[in-house]
Amino acid sequence: MSNDWLTPSHLIMLGLLLSFATAHSGLAALRPWAETKIGPRPYRILFALVSLPLAVILIIYFFNHRYDGLQLWQLQGIPIVKPIVWILSAISFIFLYPSTFNLLEIAAIQKPQVHLYETGIIRITRHPQMVGQVIWCIAHTLWLGTSFTLVTSFGLIIHHLFGVWHGDRRLQQRFGESFEKLKFRTSVIPFMAIIQRRQTLQLQEFLRWAYLGVAVFIFLLWQAHPLLIRATGSVDW
Repeated sequence: MSNDWLTPSHLIMLGLLLSFATAHSGLAALRPWAETKIGPRPYRILFALVSLPLAVILIIYFFNHRYDGLQLWQLQGIPIVKPIVWILSAISFIFLYPSTFNLLEIAAIQKPQVHLYETGIIRITRHPQMVGQVIWCIAHTLWLGTSFTLVTSFGLIIHHLFGVWHGDRRLQQRFGESFEKLKFRTSVIPFMAIIQRRQTLQLQEFLRWAYLGVAVFIFLLWQAHPLLIRATGSVDW
């Protein structure tokens, strides 16, 4: 088989993912030290100023090169595939959205702190962002079916699996025995702790304004998706 399908964009995307992962996880590891030097709020702002531009670059590059490389399969003509992809994407945002966190802390309006959560989505999985990213990757790889998308999904999943280990390690160092108890009552694999009766699902915890916000965001994203594709296409990357 010819290697003509292996376009430079495959390696560039892996490089961009490695840069983002290094900056994101590296800054997360430096958080305890950095907060003692510059304070929690400046650290949060620094984290955002580094991570967000890299994330925007990743998104633009992915949009512009999503059909690069080898077309491994083509399922877009099958009517049932599109709603499946949108349903999976919507579910992924429920996990990806930081509804278990204080948004005022994320925006550094309130003093950012590290918390141990055991409510809402954490009852399903201790690492909801990893689960959401995997679901997003499955949905978009299914829809696009290209080697570039497969490489991108592989890189994203590897980064988030590393984040599972890295996140648990940092919480263990910070909270010690309290985290060990939380770790026992929760699971990385979705619903595993519930199935094993180490955890119970409290549906009332999902009755929050944040999830209405997720629903509105998903609807707006669905409406704006063609516009986003056109906007990113105007960037010559």
